[in-house]
Amino acid sequence: MSGRTRLTLASWGATLMAAGALLPLVKPATWIFTAAFVLALVSGVGALTRRVPLARPLTLLAQALTALLALTLCFAREQAFLWLVPGPQAVTHAVELFQAGAEDVGRYAIPAPDTEGIRLMLVGGVVAIGLLVDALAVTFRKAAPAGLPLLALYSVAAGLSGGGAGWLWFLLAASGYLLLLLAEGRDRLSQWGRVFGGAQRSGRPGSTVAGGGPAFAPARTGRRIGIAAMGLAMVVPLALPGFSGGLFGGNGETGAGAGKGGTISAVNPLVSLQNNLRQPEDREVLRYRTNARDTSNLYLRLVALDQFDGTSWKSSVRPIEDVPKQLPWPDGLSQSVRITEVTSNFVASEAYEQKWLPMPYPAGRVDIDGRWRYEPAGRMLVGDDKQTTKGARYQVSSLDVQPTAGQLAGAGPAPEKLRREYTKVPTTLPDDVKATALRITKGARNDYERAVKLQDWFARDGGFRYDVDVVSGTGVQAISRFLKDKEGFCVHFSFSMAAMARSLGIPARVAVGFMPGTTQTDGSVSVGIRDAHAWPEVYFEGAGWTRFEPTPSRGSTPSYTRETTPSGSATGPAQPQQSASAQPSAAPTASESCTPQMRRLGDCGPDAAVAGASSDGSGPDVTTVLLLTLAALLLLALPFLPLLWRTRVRAGRLGSAGARGPEETAARTLAVWQEINDTAWDHGVEPDDSLTPRKSAERIVRLGELRGESAEAVHRVAGAVEEVLYAPRPRPVPGLAEEAGRVRAGFHAGADRRTRLRALLAPRSAVRVRWAASSRWTSTTGRWSERRAALATRLRRTPHEAS
Repeated sequence: MSGRTRLTLASWGATLMAAGALLPLVKPATWIFTAAFVLALVSGVGALTRRVPLARPLTLLAQALTALLALTLCFAREQAFLWLVPGPQAVTHAVELFQAGAEDVGRYAIPAPDTEGIRLMLVGGVVAIGLLVDALAVTFRKAAPAGLPLLALYSVAAGLSGGGAGWLWFLLAASGYLLLLLAEGRDRLSQWGRVFGGAQRSGRPGSTVAGGGPAFAPARTGRRIGIAAMGLAMVVPLALPGFSGGLFGGNGETGAGAGKGGTISAVNPLVSLQNNLRQPEDREVLRYRTNARDTSNLYLRLVALDQFDGTSWKSSVRPIEDVPKQLPWPDGLSQSVRITEVTSNFVASEAYEQKWLPMPYPAGRVDIDGRWRYEPAGRMLVGDDKQTTKGARYQVSSLDVQPTAGQLAGAGPAPEKLRREYTKVPTTLPDDVKATALRITKGARNDYERAVKLQDWFARDGGFRYDVDVVSGTGVQAISRFLKDKEGFCVHFSFSMAAMARSLGIPARVAVGFMPGTTQTDGSVSVGIRDAHAWPEVYFEGAGWTRFEPTPSRGSTPSYTRETTPSGSATGPAQPQQSASAQPSAAPTASESCTPQMRRLGDCGPDAAVAGASSDGSGPDVTTVLLLTLAALLLLALPFLPLLWRTRVRAGRLGSAGARGPEETAARTLAVWQEINDTAWDHGVEPDDSLTPRKSAERIVRLGELRGESAEAVHRVAGAVEEVLYAPRPRPVPGLAEEAGRVRAGFHAGADRRTRLRALLAPRSAVRVRWAASSRWTSTTGRWSERRAALATRLRRTPHEAS
């Protein structure tokens, strides 16, 4: 293998190893196969153009053009000319996909679904980095600077994952870079000639074999330096102040494996929620029937956001488990609080795809078919293995918790562990947030009165205005801007109230879901896309997590936050029934006003559902699947290529007997002798072309430890070869193919299992393919060089002759 070929393979491998840090960001991670295939095409074109050779700019241009055609084939072939050549429509489609991918990045949390837009960004980014690495390391022979784009690729992955890319991915990326440096170092050393100090490897016939000799001293030194550098990179951060755990450190959150069946992380609801509220048409996403007399408090909760890091509210990564038949009793809820059991039957629209299941809070029992998992801390159900709410029918038994103002005012302190987790605020929280909270709640005697004062200030007394067209924002500066401008929608109100409550030491979080919906004439309740909502939840010992409503003109103010708590008869515990009255009369239907263009851009349809729509994304289409399958088959077939070649060559040499004439007889005899020599070589007896056939036969029998029929077969074939070479009229010898079979059987019987497997799967004689290709390439390049020289001479002579 030439130095440039080795560098090309090292550049390809280093890029993919660095791209491994992106794998945890998207699920499923099948995009890496597309990236590897496209990058292999780009690297292959670079290797071919450098062989010609072309000028460096032309090499880069050829690689960039290959990347463009390959990406067009994968992502915009329906809009391209002949599936490959991008035109205006293909460019427009690619821009739309890129914009959709950018929106998906902001919409989803890690791991995000494998949408087509995200896949384009990942594959295109990896291919661009790979092209740059190949250009620096191979085309310009500068492998050290090629580490910068590799570092950028890893840094992007680490940044998107919040610094949690993991030490394994760092080790993989660093190993790829060291592999690239070692390949370049070996290439540079080879330009100085043979390096002494290590044994030579076996090569062409006649060379000695020194298996397992010591590595060259420069290679050993390079490996030691690389291992030491990676060790220092992982160990030093552990000892430095300000780095909590270095590459091995965590953030204190529950990680994968802490529960039964992995972990989940929520989507970012901000973008989707605001888009839903701006929809020109209120499309139905759910319809349900319930035995609750008053549905004003029947908020349908999707997910709870309990982490405020200074830039956004997010849901913690927590372990999930199988859905129990009866959900655990809600944390902090006392038996002394008035509770009514409510049963509701839901039917989700076919156009509503959401991995979180909308349910009243707190749910006590959920009856639903499909692959659903339970997250205990937030009491949420999440779809597993691409399970969504599309067309789902389910029944939920929930608790209508009705605490009194006196019970909330007299609530005891929250458990210390819960209080620490749900009162965290970033150190960068502006001072005016807490100062405003203290001013508003001045005179309050307990946390309940403080929470009510905050709610009333936002909803009634503070002069705030509800406006869905306000620019979204969830960082600490966005809260200060919202408190100053006093206009926004439910996200601003709920996020700000929860942050201010936490600044006062009150446990708080944000819930995202739907308002109760609108009652229809048939008694069912319809929930539309405009019912998407966000509200704060405050924890009180004895009542648990309690809903508040700070958004003006939206939702309903809980009765326990009013000055006078109305009394009324509550319904008794409901018994789930399967009667017609408990089932929705008609399934929700999606609007037909959405165009394919709007649906592709995510402006309507399934992706318009709150908190991120489909969890599985758009999978690869038929052509992409075929390309990926072909690439996978080629990769799987690579280890078996020597076996296939050897089998084909053996069949050709030992083909049907029927040689006619002395020339055919001689050719057949020599072919069988070549097969015996290669069989011996495959089993460790390297051929020596300097010996006569008789001496070669003796050497094969001796080194191969052949006995009986196999040894006699070698001598018989050697005698036939001598007759072909030296006799004036060689006589045909029958049964040569059988003789070669006896020799092969003898080697096979005397070899151990490892030697037999090596001879079968990785025969040493397969090196002849490389020799033949190298000879053919040398001959071809020689002819082209002669033609170029002749053409150059002719061009130089033409002006002189013309003058």
